[in-house]
Amino acid sequence: MELLLVVLLMVMLVAGLVWWQRQRAARELADVQADARRWYERLGGQVMNLSGEEPAVRQALADAAERYHAAGSQLEQARSVTQYRLARETAIEGLTYIRAARVALGIDPGPDLPPLAAASGAGQLTVPRQVDVQGQTLKAGPQPGRDTPYYYPGGRMQGRPVPAGWYSTPWWKTALGAGAGVIGGMLIADALFSPSFGDPGYGAEAAGMDATGADFGGGDFGDPGAGDFGGGDFGGGDFGGGDFGGGFDI
Repeated sequence: MELLLVVLLMVMLVAGLVWWQRQRAARELADVQADARRWYERLGGQVMNLSGEEPAVRQALADAAERYHAAGSQLEQARSVTQYRLARETAIEGLTYIRAARVALGIDPGPDLPPLAAASGAGQLTVPRQVDVQGQTLKAGPQPGRDTPYYYPGGRMQGRPVPAGWYSTPWWKTALGAGAGVIGGMLIADALFSPSFGDPGYGAEAAGMDATGADFGGGDFGDPGAGDFGGGDFGGGDFGGGDFGGGFDI
């Protein structure tokens, strides 16, 4: 009889533990679902209420609208915490483009947003930069302009940190779609983010070289194509205020 009571007690304890775990999981799922939907609805409201004719504004709003539709599709298909968090990330990315559009419109960008996981450690541009690659000129900077209408919220390209900022062409899309070595794609990334254009220590340590003894200032880094990217530096020998790779200026 006592053994039966012990068994019944154990069964009740296990059942109670399973019930509690399921309740906790259900609450967590409901919370992340509500959070994702909140950011999605906020993005939708901004997409519908903003407009502008400047190229930088139209491009940023187009990117925001694309993220809005993507987040909506992700929400419809989401069944797990991970999937709802992915939809949340997409919606917040869309809102970074909304902030960019508001900056291009000359109005208050609004409250700060949660950091994007994909942009962690990428930093942001702080001064205008320019680089020539096989006769093509790429411009980039911290502010939108006639020559830099494409905003990028920051991320990584084949392991390289790509800082947030405004660019003259969406070269990262070409790189993702066509692969390494394509003009406007990874060849530009090689030019922009080689040690020649950043902190001399960037990339040297990863290659097992002495950063203090590496010669990265001569403008002849592996002779990729034209052999000389903009005179051997990216608009003055530093990227984002001379702090690219050795600690980003965020």
